[in-house]
Amino acid sequence: MKLNIGFVMDPIGSINIKKDSTFAMMLAAQRRGWSLWYMEVGDLYLRDQVVQARMRQVEVRDDPSGWFTLGEPEEAPLSSLEAVLMRKDPPFDMEYIYATYLLGLAGEAGCLIVNDPQMLRDANEKVFAAHFPQCCPPLTVTRRPDVLRDFLAEQTDVVLKPLDGMGGRSIFRVRQGDPNTGVIIETLTKHGQGFCMAQRYLPEIADGDKRVLLVDGEPVPHVLARIPAAGDLRGNLAAGARAETRPLSPRDRWIAEQVGPVLRQRGVLFAGLDVIGDWLTEINITSPTCIREIDRDCGTDIAGDLMDAVSRHVRRS
Repeated sequence: MKLNIGFVMDPIGSINIKKDSTFAMMLAAQRRGWSLWYMEVGDLYLRDQVVQARMRQVEVRDDPSGWFTLGEPEEAPLSSLEAVLMRKDPPFDMEYIYATYLLGLAGEAGCLIVNDPQMLRDANEKVFAAHFPQCCPPLTVTRRPDVLRDFLAEQTDVVLKPLDGMGGRSIFRVRQGDPNTGVIIETLTKHGQGFCMAQRYLPEIADGDKRVLLVDGEPVPHVLARIPAAGDLRGNLAAGARAETRPLSPRDRWIAEQVGPVLRQRGVLFAGLDVIGDWLTEINITSPTCIREIDRDCGTDIAGDLMDAVSRHVRRS
């Protein structure tokens, strides 16, 4: 079944194709003979009760000297495409939310949107993990300094992070008695005006923050462990961590079995779970990465599996 598939993404000329998961998806779709259509968030608009976009047909090549060719812009309803993948990277701000409103309307008109726009709004990457308490370390979400101090006194060693962060930004480890506790709490809560998350510090971070990818609720058989640089606690490649592929562990698979069916039921075809040791710390559904690294090391075709899932869901609709 030949599909017309759209990609709402960051500027294609600025991506790093060695690491970019959206690019892997585009290659996989093109290998199937599908027509690819490129859009950025600013190309979406609503007119005459129809969600439309300025879109360009795109051809891609796995060549760092020139990885794409764009056709001329065309104005067309999103419903002229069988599927659209929302792959815009954070920040998750009001402009992102407005885009999901438009994508939701396009979904009602018959276009499959991946991932479901309602879930993109509802499933904050930090807070949504709390729907699975059996998988998570002790945590709290609050903007009250006294709640954070009580949690620190109980756990003695915690990690504090903003709810809208990415790439390891503004993550702090705080031990009981740390003289910087007050200023860290003030900074993250904006003096009590903003929510943040605190989790028990997991020393297993030294062995890596594992990315478990789920395709239509099923885990990929290998994970990418992101091992912090010396003297750092952040398992983020953007923060200097190094990557190592590993087989899925029994505990990783158990966590995936808890989360995967819920995501599938709620229209999430592609997700990334962050697991430290035995504990789920985040659920990423906006624009999860790590496809290319795992495929390169393990010979998998994760984006191809995702395109198969997209095709199945299009046929059902």
